Amino acid sequence: MNDLTYSRSGDYLIPDLTLGLPPEELLVPLGKYGLMRRKFLKEHREIQYNTLLLGGKLYEHLTETEQAATSRMEQLMKELTEQNPPPDKSLDQMAWVQHMNSLRLQAEEVIHTELIYN
Repeated sequence: MNDLTYSRSGDYLIPDLTLGLPPEELLVPLGKYGLMRRKFLKEHREIQYNTLLLGGKLYEHLTETEQAATSRMEQLMKELTEQNPPPDKSLDQMAWVQHMNSLRLQAEEVIHTELIYN
């Protein structure tokens, strides 16, 4: 069993707790979806957030969510562009941008429902 160490703060002994994060060189910054998931857990699923945080599994959970959301986004965009081909970009650039933004928003709505706010 690990020995617990304490730091003195005035008249109190406070345990030296760590979050179980990997070493600094292995930390990958969280992206958009990982940060959104963390905010959702912190605001709406406090018990799950605290359990993951105190168990040292929060960062792992957030990176898994980030990776899953990113791969799902790529898959959805591919499927949506096959179902609804965009107009020719060289002929009408604004229509192409509008179409692709619409597809991206549809894909993000699915990701939010399935992975982030679940």
